[in-house]
Amino acid sequence: MTRNMICIGCPMGCELTVEVENGRAVSVTGNTCGIGRKYAEAEVSAPTRMVTTTIMSDSGVPVPVKTRTAVPKEKIFDVVSAVKSSVIRLPARIGDTAVENAAGTGIDVIVTKDVG
Repeated sequence: MTRNMICIGCPMGCELTVEVENGRAVSVTGNTCGIGRKYAEAEVSAPTRMVTTTIMSDSGVPVPVKTRTAVPKEKIFDVVSAVKSSVIRLPARIGDTAVENAAGTGIDVIVTKDVG
């Protein structure tokens, strides 16, 4: 099977062609750097995404947050649900943990802007 995708690893946005067998990339073409190959291999076998959203504070002010690292793509909605069902106390500082082990992923959700 052949998959075409755009690499998001750097600003080049290379158009990749990936030959896939048994859920794994067996060849990647179109990349101008090693980032493209790594991106394609991961995207085919175990896609992940950063999650960015807001969490409500105890005073009703939304606080911007993101996952510390990328989460498995199939867990995105679970992570968002975990954040939306949580509340953070103000003041909140950049890097503070807002939700630990979001949706059982082992990945924390952290504050991305000082609030309060």
